[in-house]
Amino acid sequence: MGGKILNYFKGAGHALWTMFKSIKTWQLILILIPMLFISATLLRFDHLKMVELRTAVLAADEAENDEQIAATMQELKTFVNHHIVVNIVEKNGLQSLTFGTGPFYLEHQYVRKATEELAKAEQQLQATGDTNPNGNIFAAAMAVCQPLAHANGWTWQHPAYLNCYTTELAKYPTQDTLTTTLTANIPSTSLYRYDFASPVWSPSTAGFAILIAVILIVVIFIRFLLWLILRLAIIFLKNR
Repeated sequence: MGGKILNYFKGAGHALWTMFKSIKTWQLILILIPMLFISATLLRFDHLKMVELRTAVLAADEAENDEQIAATMQELKTFVNHHIVVNIVEKNGLQSLTFGTGPFYLEHQYVRKATEELAKAEQQLQATGDTNPNGNIFAAAMAVCQPLAHANGWTWQHPAYLNCYTTELAKYPTQDTLTTTLTANIPSTSLYRYDFASPVWSPSTAGFAILIAVILIVVIFIRFLLWLILRLAIIFLKNR
């Protein structure tokens, strides 16, 4: 029984190989052209789907819904991990090709966390009776940053204002306990920066379309190379 099955697959494989050899190179080129178009179209669909999912994450962040942020973030990550996502990102004025989402930020989530921690630190300072030898460092920081905020149209929750505020606070050493609390609790912006990478190839619809196109390109190239070698050999033999 096993021998019959093996012989069947051998016969089927031989028939497919015979049929493949009978296909002309120009016919392979005619097959390749639509395969390239299909591959590009499927890659475009995957890119648009990634953008849609990433937009959902940013919308959840703007709505300040942490549960929705986590759900949409997981959906985006899962999709990117299982699809070929080609993307163009811009960095320092230069555009480059990358596989994945490109960097994006949960700006609103960071602002909420930073604002909460600054409020806690200010309450702690007030509770200690403002014994800092530098005086009220929060008032000093506000004196520097508020004019900048008015000049640039920043709100008190704007990332640039928060950055100015925390930078000014760092210039005034406070009590050891307060300094430690501020350093530990003000979050780094890098914690709210994400960049999911996609595989260069994955077993998705676009992936198989690309695989077929690559195989056709390799076969056409090998056939052309063999044809060129034969032509050169014939010319060489004629000239002898």
